Amino acid sequence: MTRKRIFTYLMLVVGFGAAGYLLYHTFREYSLSDIVESVRAIPVFNLLMALLFAFGSYVCLTGFDWAGVRYVRSDLAYPKIGLASFIALSIGQSVGLSGLSSGALRYRYYAHWGMSTEDVAKIVLLSGVTVGIGMAVLSGIVMVVNPGDAASVLGLSQGVIVAIGLACLGATAGYLALAAFVRAPLKIRAWTFEMPTLKVAIAQVVIGTINFVLVSACLREVMAASADVSYLKAATAFVLANLAILITHAPGGLGVLEATVRHVMGEQASIGSLVAFRVIYFFIPFFIGLPLSLIVEAVFRARKARRSSGEGLRMSEPASV
Repeated sequence: MTRKRIFTYLMLVVGFGAAGYLLYHTFREYSLSDIVESVRAIPVFNLLMALLFAFGSYVCLTGFDWAGVRYVRSDLAYPKIGLASFIALSIGQSVGLSGLSSGALRYRYYAHWGMSTEDVAKIVLLSGVTVGIGMAVLSGIVMVVNPGDAASVLGLSQGVIVAIGLACLGATAGYLALAAFVRAPLKIRAWTFEMPTLKVAIAQVVIGTINFVLVSACLREVMAASADVSYLKAATAFVLANLAILITHAPGGLGVLEATVRHVMGEQASIGSLVAFRVIYFFIPFFIGLPLSLIVEAVFRARKARRSSGEGLRMSEPASV
């Protein structure tokens, strides 16, 4: 077993252990019946709206890969891009180490459709950049418009929070400026990165931002069933939760998301709303993506077997003549 694989397994064990502790610490005062009743108290309309927002988010996530595929100048059809993206991210966001797990799944599909290892690496990289840009824009907006909640949680002054928000928006503007005016490859140590076109960069900003806006709306919808929660406060809680997830690398943000949102929202974030959000945004896509990946794998293997048998027949024909 390689050191890299050992490290990966160790990170998963540590991540799940930390997630388990955070879940216990967050929910320890509630019994299973309390949790079930809290989930059942959410109106069907709110659950349906949350599902709709989650669906919209996963559609946006396919746009991350679409931008990456266009960046490497491939004309791969969108249905294939959407299939690879949904399977990779629905599984990767739940099992943890999303960059590695979803990247491996993307490589399996894109390589099967004729892309090189370098192209797949660039697609994964650009997708990660889109995630960062989308989070930067939403963070900038909520910190500028609603600095009070972030300031109280982070222990900073509102002026500092606004400055951080403006820096996030400024970084995004800088990225667009680089895409517009820099065509020579950027070299960072051993890495060489060519900026995307301005059209692709704008698509990254728009799609990335809309994605996180929709995820925040999904979270707000399940919380609004039991409390008067503003969208801005829900978005602030989501932004801060994602910052905590980036620091901890917990699988799927398990425990970290719940603990952070609970800390920011207080009693407004009922136990049922947090459970419902995880089921809607993580568990349902995972249990759709996992069997879908097995079906696609079976199709790939069947086609490979047919091609192999066809080649075998063609090779045997001259010998039989």
